[in-house]
Amino acid sequence: MDWETATIQLYEKLGKKRIMALATSLNDHVTVRNVSVIIHEGRLLFKTDKNFRKTKQLLENPNVAICYWGVQIEGKAVNHGLVVDEPGQVFQELYKKYWDKSYNAYPHKDSEILIEIMPHFVEIWDQDNEAKGFQLLLDFDKQQAEIQYYD
Repeated sequence: MDWETATIQLYEKLGKKRIMALATSLNDHVTVRNVSVIIHEGRLLFKTDKNFRKTKQLLENPNVAICYWGVQIEGKAVNHGLVVDEPGQVFQELYKKYWDKSYNAYPHKDSEILIEIMPHFVEIWDQDNEAKGFQLLLDFDKQQAEIQYYD
């Protein structure tokens, strides 16, 4: 499969928003929890309080994994600073649109930071039209995609 088709398939599977499980690790201690993710223009974005344990972990060790259903993404977390300081407020408007209850419940303007997951490697488990299982593997660093069928 070519790179463009594979990335289109990835972002179609993810949609515009997802509750995704985020794994972080610090000093060989791994934790996982759900985060409310916005998927916008090929970017995976979420907000979190800068004082949370997960935030401290990902700031000290930005290597993370995040998954939803059959999609696992390994990458790096990038801190874009306070959500309220984002130029154009694109994330804030999308978050309000898609996660209205969370938006209104957690309006910590002085401590909410914007995190982006920069994918390095993606593994998608799927089935073809004949119900034959396969993995779609995407290497973002090399911009290569490969299908491996599963027996």
